[in-house]
Amino acid sequence: MIRNQWYVLLESNEVKDKPIGVTRMGEKMVFWRDAAGKVHAAVDRCPHRGVQLSLGAVVDDHLQCPFHGFEYDASGKCVHVPANGRGGVIPATLRLNTYPTHEAHGYIWVWWGTDPPADLEPPTFFDNLDDTFYYASAHDPWDAHYSRVIENQLDVVHLPFIHRRTIGRGGRTLVDGPLVQWRGDKMLYTYVFNRVDDGTPPRKPGELSPKAATSVHLEFIMPNLWQNYISPDVRIVAAFVPVDEGHTLLYLRFYQRFMRVPVLGKLIARLAMPVNVYIAHEDRRVVVTHRPAISGLKIGEALIQGDLPIIEYRRKREEWQRATSGG
Repeated sequence: MIRNQWYVLLESNEVKDKPIGVTRMGEKMVFWRDAAGKVHAAVDRCPHRGVQLSLGAVVDDHLQCPFHGFEYDASGKCVHVPANGRGGVIPATLRLNTYPTHEAHGYIWVWWGTDPPADLEPPTFFDNLDDTFYYASAHDPWDAHYSRVIENQLDVVHLPFIHRRTIGRGGRTLVDGPLVQWRGDKMLYTYVFNRVDDGTPPRKPGELSPKAATSVHLEFIMPNLWQNYISPDVRIVAAFVPVDEGHTLLYLRFYQRFMRVPVLGKLIARLAMPVNVYIAHEDRRVVVTHRPAISGLKIGEALIQGDLPIIEYRRKREEWQRATSGG
């Protein structure tokens, strides 16, 4: 997992009026809201005696430890030690490790790192996905490293085999390109040109253009957010939420706006979710068998032209790892 990046780690509706403890990025984390509704995040361990703060409460916008009532503000500073009295001395060592958060589009991002810059920019989202869409979501656990789950959604070669009875029907086994473009440092576009094998060789990426593609394409925002642009009115979005080195939560969403009546629009989105989860499980059955478990540029795999989106993702991931000395 690569430090000093914004990661989607929760959906907004998971953090209510009480602290919530979850495992993310291989750490126990606690999330809570203040009176204004702002979400805060910290390591779920009281620096006093090491208990879980998520078992405590929110008191006057402070996170209160359930064991001895110590209170911490949003910056992680201890502001009250009941045993020492209101005017008592508070040791400087009583400080939580907190993380910057950002909430938008029904997601909660955490900037997972140390010493965030003073001019920290908010995370990026898809500029072609707005409030005119209705969506429904599901949380699906995978026994796999998040990098492998991401690669599965960038893999345009597997469709007619893993999904032969669902989205891969039609026998389009030959892969032209694909055409891959970076838009800035974090956004990867993949244009898909799969077709039935007619005996001609696959076309090279340089022979293709986005204008020749159908409306279908994939958009991936580093480090863990993906969109399948199916049409102007239908999208699949996934956040690949790292739990630890061997587990990922797939936060899967179906968006639609062909039905714009609010009640019906939301109902259609909910009704579509079981099918989308079923398709994801077609992938999951195989993805959890990856060895080695974690992706990388030099892990002994013999990649082909059709794997170009995966190769580009691995290159960018390794570049970020070098820059942050992460893992």
